[in-house]
Amino acid sequence: MHGPASPGWLLVALCATTGAYCLLRMRSRVEEQRRTAGGEALMGFGMAAMAVPAAALAPPRWAWVAYAAVFGAAALRALWAARSSAHHLHHLVGAFAMVYMAAVMASGAHAGVPALTGVLLAYFTAYVLWTGTRLVPVAVAGPGPGPVPGLGPRPGSGSGGGFRAAGWGDRLELARACRLSMGIGMLAMLLTL
Repeated sequence: MHGPASPGWLLVALCATTGAYCLLRMRSRVEEQRRTAGGEALMGFGMAAMAVPAAALAPPRWAWVAYAAVFGAAALRALWAARSSAHHLHHLVGAFAMVYMAAVMASGAHAGVPALTGVLLAYFTAYVLWTGTRLVPVAVAGPGPGPVPGLGPRPGSGSGGGFRAAGWGDRLELARACRLSMGIGMLAMLLTL
C-alpha cells in the first residue's frame, strides 16, 4: 500500500497475528466455526501480505492481479455461504474490499474511486464500532456460586460435575477481538489507498 513504513509494519504484524490465531481457531469442534475461522485466516494473511510497505517490497503488477483473483474466489465462496449465515455477508464485503484495493494497486493508480472508498470506509467504521461495543463486558445479575441450571457447577466453584469450559480457540470474545483487529486493519488499508 502507499502508507509510511513504520505503521505499515505494525499493520503487517497485526494482520499476520490475527491470521495465525484464526488458523488455531480452525481446530474447533464446531464445523461452522472452523469454516468461518478459515475465511478469516485467509483474510488476515492476505491483508498482511498486501500491507507490506512498498519501500520494503514493491510487488509486480501480476501479484496484485493474483490477490484480486484469490479474493474474488473468496468473495464467491462468501456469497454462497451467505445463504446460511448472515456473518458471511461481512466476509463478502471484506473480500470485495480486498479485490477493490488489489485492482487499484494493479492499475498503478494512487487512489480508487472516491465514492466507493467512502462507502467501504463507512461500512468498516460502523463494523469496528459495533464489534467493539460487543466486546465491552456487561454486568449480569444472576445467581451466585452454585450450579448453573442445565450445565452443572460453575467454573472454579470446587464441586466437580458436568460443566466443561470452552477451549481458548472457541472463546467468542477472542473471535470478536480477532474480527475487530481485522476491521481496524481494513480501515487503515483503505485510508492509505
